[in-house]
Amino acid sequence: MPGTELFGNEERKEINDVLETGILFRFNHEQQRNGIWKARDFEAEVRKITGAKYAHAVSSGSTAIATALAASGIGTGDEVIVPPFTYIATIEAVLFVGAIPVFAEIDETLCLSAKGIEQAITKKTKAVCLVHMCGGMADMDGIMAVIKDYNLVLVEDAGQAFAASYKGTATGLFGTAGSYSFDFFKIATAGEGGVLVTNDENVYKLADSYSDHGHDHVGANRGMEQHPVLGFNYRISELHAAVGVAQTRKVPHIREVNRKHKSLLVELLSQTEGISFATLPDPDGDSATFLNILLPDTETAARVVAAFGAAGVSGFNYWYVNMYHFINQWDHIKNLKTASKLPIEILGKSQDYNTMELPKSQEVIGRLISFGIRCTWTEDEVRALAEKIATCVRMTVAVPA
Repeated sequence: MPGTELFGNEERKEINDVLETGILFRFNHEQQRNGIWKARDFEAEVRKITGAKYAHAVSSGSTAIATALAASGIGTGDEVIVPPFTYIATIEAVLFVGAIPVFAEIDETLCLSAKGIEQAITKKTKAVCLVHMCGGMADMDGIMAVIKDYNLVLVEDAGQAFAASYKGTATGLFGTAGSYSFDFFKIATAGEGGVLVTNDENVYKLADSYSDHGHDHVGANRGMEQHPVLGFNYRISELHAAVGVAQTRKVPHIREVNRKHKSLLVELLSQTEGISFATLPDPDGDSATFLNILLPDTETAARVVAAFGAAGVSGFNYWYVNMYHFINQWDHIKNLKTASKLPIEILGKSQDYNTMELPKSQEVIGRLISFGIRCTWTEDEVRALAEKIATCVRMTVAVPA
């Protein structure tokens, strides 16, 4: 959790700015706030890093992707191609805007593949919700070719890939809209927070209104603002935004250090039989928040995970059995266990989520173990971790004679 490693006076200063004014609400109260607008500052810092024309801060990465879908025109009955490997908020967001998730295959990028997307397209497909997982990025050349060929809407969930890019373009800026998460576990944190980005002014205006009960935010009297669309309350507070400001300013430094640590880990572990790595379509664009190793098969990966536990190795995720990030554990999605009826329960699913087969995704995630990179590691700590990983793998992987 790089962001949380670097809490200090910078965050305290930004928070105190807000406390001194007493204005915790992100809109209006111009006279009392004395020029303190932390949500605006947060958005500006995100624009600096991503190059986005527009950024809009909201209460979470989950509400950011929900807003991105809605502002991109995705709604009731629209089929949206989604990955089976993502934080579950992506799927929830599609369902809660009334759309129908259609699962497609990922590949060794850990993201939807162009082939997987194309195989999942039907006459009803309207959009792709592409998730850039584990600090990396999808193969955007291949995916954009499919998006254009089939005239689909692309919305990007880059919750785990803030500060990543593909051939010079930030993740989140290839489609109509993109989203980032600033929760407690990301490269930068606001405690709770998210940011939507887009280069489309109309999408930005829709997002701005949709995430605040439809307010158009024109004028200085909130009670007299117009409501061009229906919306809901996805606002971020000035306190959370204040933390986000300080944290986001640290991201270039965190990314630089993480890349150094990850490069050394890859160099050291490349010498170990049985270890390969997730594919990075653009290594120069890696945010380097995760080291993603691939073992020969699922059975070997499970044995290595057990060996890590026995050896006291920590700081990793075996996503194959993770309750929130891989489809194998999503019984409530598969069986549509809802608190209240959703449109999909009336319109029907396009797939039987219990019987559909995604063999490539099962194979990749079964082999995947991800280690979070820490920017506060020393070189000795990096080398020690690499040795522990290598030792456990050597003990476990059967090396041919």
